[in-house]
Amino acid sequence: MLTPDRRAEEPADPQDPLDSPGAPAGAADEVPPGHLRSERNTAVLVGFTAVTNLADGVTKMVLPLMATRITDSPALVSGVALTLTLPWLLIALHVGVLVDRFDRRRLLWIANSVRLLAIAGLLLAVANDQAGLPALYAGGIALGFAEVVALTSATALIPAAVAPEGRERANAWVAGAETVTNEFCGPFVGGLLLAAGAGIALGTTGAAYAVAMVILAFLVGRFTPVTRRDQPTASVNQRIAEGLRVLWNHRLLRIMALSLTVLASCWGAWLALMPLMAIHEMGLDERQWGIVLSALGVGGLVGAVTVRAVNRLLGRRGAMFADLLGTAAMVAAPALTTNMWLVAGGAFLGGMGGILWTVNSRTISQYLVEDGVLGRYNAAARLFSWGAMPLGAGIGGLLAEFAGLRFTFLFFTVATLLLIIPFLRMVTPAALAEVPTTPRRS
Repeated sequence: MLTPDRRAEEPADPQDPLDSPGAPAGAADEVPPGHLRSERNTAVLVGFTAVTNLADGVTKMVLPLMATRITDSPALVSGVALTLTLPWLLIALHVGVLVDRFDRRRLLWIANSVRLLAIAGLLLAVANDQAGLPALYAGGIALGFAEVVALTSATALIPAAVAPEGRERANAWVAGAETVTNEFCGPFVGGLLLAAGAGIALGTTGAAYAVAMVILAFLVGRFTPVTRRDQPTASVNQRIAEGLRVLWNHRLLRIMALSLTVLASCWGAWLALMPLMAIHEMGLDERQWGIVLSALGVGGLVGAVTVRAVNRLLGRRGAMFADLLGTAAMVAAPALTTNMWLVAGGAFLGGMGGILWTVNSRTISQYLVEDGVLGRYNAAARLFSWGAMPLGAGIGGLLAEFAGLRFTFLFFTVATLLLIIPFLRMVTPAALAEVPTTPRRS
């Protein structure tokens, strides 16, 4: 599944080979039979990602704020945010098996259909004046399950859809579209739509998911994973274990996953608790809170546009280290101040750092992990990251219930800063030099 830790045919370069702008350009890469790559695919993937994440950003804004109209309990409000990410803990590994067995584009169709049904259920609850906490929890879980399938499928689909020389650019623009629409446009639009009414906000979200299904129809190629014919049939648990081994047995992949577990838990706590912090302690209205949350997306946009320049300037190690500092700034700001612009500045740094990490980690993994196991690897990696978000939201909610919001944000700030030493010791130039310049094939 993985390349050897040292390349036998060429000396290790002290610089990360993937930092060179043209590193993948001349790499020999055979297109798997039946798989077509088109420049159009990058545009389709970016468009699909932008529209679906715009809808996700609206729901991320709308559902917790709808909960604040029902209760002022931090635990109950954070529970709504938790439902959107809890499925990563429950089904991520099994979804990885599906992604490595079935057409990944078809799985995207199925995920979007589930999203539409969930939104329809919430709209029905609003129309009948029954949109209480149970309805919000049920809708959040359904949307969360669909998101696991969609994100795992879309990430694993990129190597088959985009040629190696365009992969870093595709990862940058897809990751940028995720953050800008999910964290910038979505929350801002969500705040405006919710002011007009919950039904209008949810209806607009459903329309966005429907448009995304139309965009997906323009994707070119076949996206069923390539597997070896001589490979013995394995059980679901054996296939899950294979994906976990791929992640755990490689030092670089392992430290990236463990680091991201802590970072993602901080994001989960921030996203779950900031609505209460913004409304009740900072005194912001829904529009102002949307502006603060949108600062994440502005940072993400800057990160997507500048990631290649940052990689050339700092190297992948420095770019990923910037995410540790950015996340620390994001969770530290509300612990230290109630000034809207300072908190928004911390969110900007967190959003920018998140994109730098996402683009680099995705590109590295796509060069280390072969296509036939990429879905299970992505599911395992996201279990460590997205799966940590509900844990962060839950832990944050309990801490805030008994110790207060500011103490909770300070707790997660310290947790992020404690990552610095192990990250610098494990993610070394020598470790990055082991990343091949030729993508893995099944």
